Amino acid sequence: MRIYKILSVLLQYPEQELIEHLSEIAEWADSTHDIDQQERSILHKFIQHMENKALLDLQADYVKTFDMVPEHSLHLTHHLFGDDKNRGPALIDLGELYKDYGIEVSDSANELPDYLPLILEFAAYLDSSESTVFLSDAKKVFAVLMDNLTEAASPYADLISIIVGRASLTRIEAA
Repeated sequence: MRIYKILSVLLQYPEQELIEHLSEIAEWADSTHDIDQQERSILHKFIQHMENKALLDLQADYVKTFDMVPEHSLHLTHHLFGDDKNRGPALIDLGELYKDYGIEVSDSANELPDYLPLILEFAAYLDSSESTVFLSDAKKVFAVLMDNLTEAASPYADLISIIVGRASLTRIEAA
């Protein structure tokens, strides 16, 4: 689903290329039937936030938010294991899952398989039901991350709320 690809892009370190494509994301949000009104509103609010700040400020905020505060880490197994030795097997299992679907995680990207934008890229590759089931396995972690970001008054909290809302097995039953 394209919403996961867009969330993946919005949750990565902001670059000029992203800023140049924000209007396209807004247009997609307005024209798609794949998201609800609340999700559309969240995307527009976040895009406005990005459009109203200088790129250097966005980059500084991103680093301050995600790189300096462990409770805001976009590496999901960190929230489950910290630096515990059990984190390694979880990362291996996730990497193997990607391989089972024919997706090779490039070492050149320097990201672990549990990096949320990478997880969202994978979810975008899956069909709707598969992505919901896949993300529902980590719903509690998404909720913790969302709560931590909300407490810090981060605009990224709302993006995570979209994931929390979609990581529910009741979405499959309603479909």
